[in-house]
Amino acid sequence: MGNALVGLATALVGVTGTLVVAVLSHRSLARVQTDQFERQRRLAEVQWLREQEKAELDRRRDCYMNVNAVFRRYRTQLMNFLWLIQKREVTADAREALEEARREHHSAFAEAQMIASASVLAELDGMSGALSDMYRRIMCLDEGSPEPDGSFDEIRTGDFHHLYRRWDRMRAVMRTDLGVGAAASAPAPAAAVS
Repeated sequence: MGNALVGLATALVGVTGTLVVAVLSHRSLARVQTDQFERQRRLAEVQWLREQEKAELDRRRDCYMNVNAVFRRYRTQLMNFLWLIQKREVTADAREALEEARREHHSAFAEAQMIASASVLAELDGMSGALSDMYRRIMCLDEGSPEPDGSFDEIRTGDFHHLYRRWDRMRAVMRTDLGVGAAASAPAPAAAVS
C-alpha cells in the first residue's frame, strides 16, 4: 500500500502542479496583456495630445498670418487715404476701400480675440487701438478739423513711425508665441514712412 500511496501522491502533485501552472500562466498572460494595453493607451494619449498641440499651433499660426495681413492692408489703406487727402483727390471709391479694410480689420481682430495667446492679444489690442486712433486723426484731417498735432506731416512722420515700431514688437511677440524665436526686426526703412 505504501507504493500506491506514493504513486497517488505523486500523481496528485503532478495534477495539482499542472493545474496551478495553467492558472498562474493565465494570470501572468493577463497581467502582460493589461500592461501592454496600458502602455498602448498611454502612447495613444501622448499621440493625441501631440496632435492637439500641433492643431492648436497651426490654428494660431493661421490666425496670426491672417491678422498680420489684414492689419497691414488696413495700415496701407490709411496711408493711401492720407496721401489722397494731401493731394485733395479723395473719392467715394477711396473711402469705400478704406472702410472695407477697416471692416476686415475688425473681423480679423474679433477672430484673434478667440484664438491668440494672452501676450499676443495684448499686442493686438495695442495695435488695434493705434490703428483706430490713426483712423480718427486722418478722418479729422479729411473733414478739415485736424487735431492740433494732426497735420499731414505729423501723421505721416510721427504716427506712422510709431505704428511701424509697434508693428515690429507685435510681430516679434507672435513669432515667439509660435516658437519661431525672437524676431530680431530691423527698424522700418525710411522710404516706408514717407
